[in-house]
Amino acid sequence: MPTPSPFSLHGRVALVTGSSTGLGKAIARCLGLAGAHVAVNYSNSQARAEETLAELRAAGITADLFKADVTSEAEIDAMFTAIENSLGPVAVIVANATPAQPLKSIEEYDWAFHQQMLDFFVKSPYLLARRALPGMKERRHGRFINITSEVFHLGVAPFSAYVAAKGGQTGWSRSMCHELAPHGITVNMIAPGWIPVERHENDPQADKDAYLATIPTGRWGKPEEVGWAAAYLASDEAGFVTGQTIAVNGGRTCW
Repeated sequence: MPTPSPFSLHGRVALVTGSSTGLGKAIARCLGLAGAHVAVNYSNSQARAEETLAELRAAGITADLFKADVTSEAEIDAMFTAIENSLGPVAVIVANATPAQPLKSIEEYDWAFHQQMLDFFVKSPYLLARRALPGMKERRHGRFINITSEVFHLGVAPFSAYVAAKGGQTGWSRSMCHELAPHGITVNMIAPGWIPVERHENDPQADKDAYLATIPTGRWGKPEEVGWAAAYLASDEAGFVTGQTIAVNGGRTCW
């Protein structure tokens, strides 16, 4: 049997971008187990997205698929309209979608790559918020959860484009939490460490061993541990929590 959630999202519609695999899939599942109706967003593999949808529905979760490039204003608008028609008004947004994340020296990056990072981590959350805010303000309820990363706090190298974009996302989230708090809308962040998912299957074992040795808890994180953090931040129980970052990395960052 699925693990029950201590937090209730019954009747809420949650959009998780980039949720056909990886951490996004785990977040979608945990929100669904908490009672949310889940909008699964994908942009590439429909077959993989349909497998995820089948898994969620098999777990008793109300969910549907929505294809969209979340860096495109027009596609976001069309996706929201489709979600509203299928599941209802969006109450929770988890900005999780990400492009490829190669490690490169500063000289190897070009501005087009920097722009891609900014499009996913600054532009996309902004476009999602702008589309959702009129309804959220009218209902005086909303939850934004931006998936950031420990790399911003640690200044990981050689990773400057990704780290800079995550820093922009973090700063924007902090400002947004002050602006939206009077409307009953919270804005929080989750900063995972390296939590192995499908895209890490071919990573060098030496790199995995080296990272594991730096985790104070002495074990790898699980995708659902990020998912349950999202379920808490999405819940009414977290209504007095805004502008915060929950680091899900076994203690690698402490402040």
